[in-house]
Amino acid sequence: MRRVSGNMEKLKLNNMPIRYKLIIHFLLISILPAIGLGLLIGWTVDRIVEEQSNENTMQLIRKVNTAIESDVENLQKITYLISFDTGVQAFLKGGGNTVQPGPAAGNGESAEYNIRKFLQGFTTLSSEIAGIMLVNREGEFISNEMYARSGARLTEESWYKQAVENKGIFLIVGHPYGRAVRSHADYKESEVVSAVRAIVNPETQVVQGVVLVDLKLRVIAETARDVTLGKTGYLTVVDNNGELIYAPQHPLLRKIPAGLFTEPSGITSETVDGRRLQLIYRTSPFTGWTTMGVFPMDESAYGVREITFNVVTFVFVVCMLGMTASFYLAHSISRPIGQLASFMSKAQSGDLTIRYWGNRSDEIGLLGRSFNTMLAQIGRLLSLTELQARQKREAELRSLQAHIKPHFLYNTLDTIHWMARSKGAEDIAEVVQSLSKLFRLGLSKGSDIITLFDELEHIRSYLKIQHVRYSSKLTYSIEVEPQLQELYVLKLLLQPMVENAIYHGIKERRGPGHLVIQVTERGNILYLTVTDDGAGIPADRLRELKQRLAAVGTHEPEPAEPETLVQSASGSGYGILNVQERIRLTYGEPYGLEIESEPGKGTVVTVRHPVVRDNMPVKYAGRGG
Repeated sequence: MRRVSGNMEKLKLNNMPIRYKLIIHFLLISILPAIGLGLLIGWTVDRIVEEQSNENTMQLIRKVNTAIESDVENLQKITYLISFDTGVQAFLKGGGNTVQPGPAAGNGESAEYNIRKFLQGFTTLSSEIAGIMLVNREGEFISNEMYARSGARLTEESWYKQAVENKGIFLIVGHPYGRAVRSHADYKESEVVSAVRAIVNPETQVVQGVVLVDLKLRVIAETARDVTLGKTGYLTVVDNNGELIYAPQHPLLRKIPAGLFTEPSGITSETVDGRRLQLIYRTSPFTGWTTMGVFPMDESAYGVREITFNVVTFVFVVCMLGMTASFYLAHSISRPIGQLASFMSKAQSGDLTIRYWGNRSDEIGLLGRSFNTMLAQIGRLLSLTELQARQKREAELRSLQAHIKPHFLYNTLDTIHWMARSKGAEDIAEVVQSLSKLFRLGLSKGSDIITLFDELEHIRSYLKIQHVRYSSKLTYSIEVEPQLQELYVLKLLLQPMVENAIYHGIKERRGPGHLVIQVTERGNILYLTVTDDGAGIPADRLRELKQRLAAVGTHEPEPAEPETLVQSASGSGYGILNVQERIRLTYGEPYGLEIESEPGKGTVVTVRHPVVRDNMPVKYAGRGG
């Protein structure tokens, strides 16, 4: 019962008018894809927005890291330049020169002055530098911007020890909290970042002193402050100890959880005060600092919801437009189809005068014009059928009137042959006998295909008759291998070529002529060649004949002129075109006739025929093979 009900529903759907089918079809291909597209876009946008947001944030972090690395690299170069200065090296090696405020004189004052001027040049050219201090291993220092507190031993400072431990490798120590060094500009410890580098004697590898450089934090702050992530997101910089190097005034994340940065870069999340924060970070391999983007996850969700709303609105508009277009298209297609169905119903009832009237250029208009053409063609075919039926009856009548039974003709020829021999007229008897064989082989009991032996016997009988007529004018020879005579060929294949060779070649030349018939087999193809040394064919007529032969099988050949070489002189109707047409219709395009001729020297006609070893009914290849 369930299968029956399903089949009934299918039949009902098939029986629906095409208008309703088109409406349903257009609705399905417009609304369902629009809804599916909306869902796909919503899911894709959610994923792509998050990926692009993370990627953009990571790119901004890379740029900030690059800018910070450039500033730190500049500090590194400055420490190298300071360490190679001869005056600085003399200060580090000499020792004993205390640097205190107040007047000084002599060479020591001049050397100290030169070093101060040298250091001042760096702070003047690089505005991001807050100060530079040069400290030797005795704890003595030289600086324009910084000084040590009274009684402080700089060699005991943690930053000094870290520089010594790094053996001349540049090191960033972060904010200078709790150190005994102050700045004349009174920078707060949170406003600068310190970097150190030990100056090592290249020969003894003994540390001679340390260069201390303070970098203004505003340089880093300006780089990170210009980057905003969403509405409230920001960038922050953290050192390798988890200490905040830079953060905005009101950060969402005030403390970095331990073990947060497990990879050089990544994306993670933290919940702070019940708010989910997205954290995207990247650690600089050069500075060891980590730049991190912090922004609430609900801000990105808000952007996704806005996009989703726009997608839903778009889908709704598309559905409304699709419904309107569905009704319009269904009406525009079903109405002319209904008209054509009405016209066909009238034509089916027998009214062949009905016609489709319309100027449409689409498929409906083409179908209507084809309908008109079909009705006109049906009318012509009906008239032609009536004409052919009438002609058939007339032809049958003429055939009955002109019909002579073959055995009556054979008996009559045998009677003439017996009478000629009884009178001693052997030449007449031989001609009559050849003519009898000629008719018997020509009729061949109605068969279209005969053995090559029978075909050659037919030609021999024909040549005997012609030799009697042209005894001093014609000689001939037939060359064929015995095993080839068992093959089968089309009937009356050679007579038109032989007849043309005699009447238009040998007859037209001066003196006797010779005709040769050769049969060979090459490459599973039977070649039958008729060669004469007669008058030949003029070049223009030969060109015309080749064109007509080439046209056979591709289109209907033009009717031949009465004087052309295509028909035989006897008017038998089996001309060269007839042979070409029969071969092409039977075996296809590769087979047929080839003609070569030269005026005054003769003509060669070659027939390409397939090798046929049985007399099965021929399957006609049709025109063009």
